[in-house]
Amino acid sequence: MVRVVSVFLPTLATDRVRRADPSLPVETPLAVIARSGSKRWIAAADKAALQHGLHVGMPAAKAQALVQGLMMIDADPVADRAALERLTLWALSQYSPVVAMDPPDGIVMDTEGADHLQGGEELMLSGLVNRFRGRGLAARAAIADTWGAAHALARSTNRETVIIPRGETASVVGRLPLSSLRLPVETIAGLRTLGFATVADLEATPRAPLALRFGPEVGCRLDQMFGRVAEPIDPIRPADLIELHKSFAEPIGAAETIEKYVSRLVRQLCLELEQRGLGVRRADLVIHRVDNTMQALRAGTAKPVRDVAWLMKLFRDRFEKIEPGFGIEKLSLAATLVEPLPEVQSASSLIEDQMTDVTPLIDVLGNRGGQRIFRVAPVASDVPERSVQRIAPMADEVGATWPLQWPRPPRLLARPEAIEVIALLPDHPPASFTWRGKRRRVKRADGPERIFGEWWKRSAEWVAVRDYFVVEDEVGERFWIFRSGDGVDTQTGSHDWFLHGIFA
Repeated sequence: MVRVVSVFLPTLATDRVRRADPSLPVETPLAVIARSGSKRWIAAADKAALQHGLHVGMPAAKAQALVQGLMMIDADPVADRAALERLTLWALSQYSPVVAMDPPDGIVMDTEGADHLQGGEELMLSGLVNRFRGRGLAARAAIADTWGAAHALARSTNRETVIIPRGETASVVGRLPLSSLRLPVETIAGLRTLGFATVADLEATPRAPLALRFGPEVGCRLDQMFGRVAEPIDPIRPADLIELHKSFAEPIGAAETIEKYVSRLVRQLCLELEQRGLGVRRADLVIHRVDNTMQALRAGTAKPVRDVAWLMKLFRDRFEKIEPGFGIEKLSLAATLVEPLPEVQSASSLIEDQMTDVTPLIDVLGNRGGQRIFRVAPVASDVPERSVQRIAPMADEVGATWPLQWPRPPRLLARPEAIEVIALLPDHPPASFTWRGKRRRVKRADGPERIFGEWWKRSAEWVAVRDYFVVEDEVGERFWIFRSGDGVDTQTGSHDWFLHGIFA
């Protein structure tokens, strides 16, 4: 079943201006002004301007009179569309093979077969919104069974993410206002004059009178929202994208036939990549069905490749997901993400040590769920929880190393857990401690190792310290615990004890 994500960027125009000039104060209200002849009105307003009572459509002169210090910038629809196109291309490379612009302030994606690479729909949507926020863009995202429903939900709520379970679209969209149907403003006004207020009101009305007065668009939008009529997404494609197509005079559907033609496309793709000195990191197979719907499969690799057999294996593992329906009329294969891959001469020495390549294993596991595969690498920080970062499985070494003066536990807890301790202050190790309801007597201990706070990052850590101890209990289990503070001055910490790691 198709799953569509609609991303709504409510303040794209003002966010674009702020991104272009980061020196603009956040607290300064900002409005984008459109004009037609002598008329000037607000086309977009940021959060600060909206809090002052401004709204889209308000005359510019009235807005300037209401808000002192309002910064007004002329609208630039061309620049806004270019920014939206760049964001759409970025989403294409990160989230789904089928991504398109939804002008003037949205992006639409068919994520069927691709959400598992992001850890599921909930993690995908929350991560998507957070990444937009990290780029200085306000965003709301909704996922539903149809484009019309997802588009309406993203724009009809203040929640950052909305997920409508499969098959429940009809029961949810009925409560939405008429403005969510993507109809012209004049049509919406006319329907309201007739007493219609919600989508459910319109859905319960016979079509013939509506079509006679407003034309066929009202019925079409309703059918698209409820999934009775397909609304295919025409995916965006960058100018330099390497993409191959195979069309069929007669629709195909047999598994062996699909595999045969996909294999030919993969072989042609690898030849094209070889001519350009490139390798593929992400390849997308798009299946065009005769009922005007599409299905997409995405295969990713940890490093650039152009091995026909290996790419076919990655796709073959997911062929069972293909649903031919009434038949497939076209196959498209695109190299969405490529990197340089020069020819490498094989080693001439017969006795040279051969290093085990774990890339194939990473590729197989990564295509089952991309969020699960990573490496840990050191960060230049003495604070333990800040000294570790996740990096891609095949990323280059970061160049930093962990401290070697004191041992570090192989297992570091996600966050330190409070423990009850009996100990002499200020420098003695615990005589015993209680963790998760179990009391443990300390037989051996080493420490303290004093770690100072990073005052240049947070003023609250100006005098903060931790004293770490490695302790061993009566059964030989070893733990990494610390006291917050130096044991004397309360300004250095609370003097509470915590367990932070476990030794093997």
